[in-house]
Amino acid sequence: MAAFKTIDDLAPRGKRVLLRADLNVPMAAGHVTDATRIERLAPTIKALAERGARVVAMSHFGRPKGKPDPAFSLKPLVAPLAAAIGRPVAFAEDCVGPAAERVVAALGDGDVALLENLRFHPEEEANDRGFAARLAALGDLYVNDAFSAAHRAHASTEALAHLLPAAAGRLMQAELEALSKALETPQHPVAALIGGAKVSTKLDLLGFITGKVDVLAVGGAMANTLLFAQGIAVGKSLCERDMAEMARDLIARAAAAGCTLMLPVDAVVAEARALGAATRVVPIDRVPPDAMILDIGPATVTAIGERLGQCRTLIWNGPLGAFETPPFDAGTTAVARRVAALTAAGTLLSVAGGGDTVAALAHAAAAEKLSYVSTAGGAFLEWLEGRELPGVAALKR
Repeated sequence: MAAFKTIDDLAPRGKRVLLRADLNVPMAAGHVTDATRIERLAPTIKALAERGARVVAMSHFGRPKGKPDPAFSLKPLVAPLAAAIGRPVAFAEDCVGPAAERVVAALGDGDVALLENLRFHPEEEANDRGFAARLAALGDLYVNDAFSAAHRAHASTEALAHLLPAAAGRLMQAELEALSKALETPQHPVAALIGGAKVSTKLDLLGFITGKVDVLAVGGAMANTLLFAQGIAVGKSLCERDMAEMARDLIARAAAAGCTLMLPVDAVVAEARALGAATRVVPIDRVPPDAMILDIGPATVTAIGERLGQCRTLIWNGPLGAFETPPFDAGTTAVARRVAALTAAGTLLSVAGGGDTVAALAHAAAAEKLSYVSTAGGAFLEWLEGRELPGVAALKR
């Protein structure tokens, strides 16, 4: 039995179901520019509506600073949400009070409504119990499908879950099951690919993950700090030299935990990070003083690929080079395609997440080919750091 209830444990027919969604989608000129989060929410709404629930969706959007702001209204999302679920969506001009009550009262079985931005009320981010009670008055059941907001103890993600029978939506369920398989009950050997710019932003993650995985491969600019800590010159590369002592401690902890640490053995370097910059591949201990490490080299790609071929589970967070600027995307792209191939062959369970990671995998045309790719960002990172997420803890049986 799962540690949390899902919508399969509910009897929603004729019930008002408060559905916490994450509809904080990219917008431009009043139009949605990326509907991924809407599309991922659709299966939960469809499943509830088809079972006769009266679905009341609610979400935050942007940072309106606790007061109504037309620039952060959820009204423009009504049409794309209706298109995604194939049924009309009513809209309430507020998320509590008479405006919300009228819209919810008018719903029939299988109908769907969207409430206005939760963050138009400062009590939402304050996790105010009174505000949560006002929300709870609009529903009979509570479903959280916003894993990406689960690391925030807000009224709609934490307090509300204690006031109504609570369950995880399809997306939340998929996130929790994928992360559990990758980190809590994985098949060994387990590998982690961790990249990004700064060791300092991922110290908690690196410290926790070394005790969980068999292989830790570090790339991106954060690898430069670990290399520098071992006395390897990294030229003009981005490097947190003041983090050297902590980096050495991390290396020692990995060794003590029996975790194999993989750092680049070669690199693609250039004098500047720019399109069309002259590049060359050098051994990692021969980086010229006037050059910058901007990508892992082909020998490193091969080494990582071969080691992943011996693993059963992979957790990936962060690109392995400056992938936004070709040709420094080559290393990350090559590794992504290797991961996709191993996943397709059924030998590797691959779970990835984080904003830059998702973008890099999409760039490599590999995002749909991994076992699971999380768009949760901060929540995904905090889960990998071993933290308990308030929005998840509130759903436990």
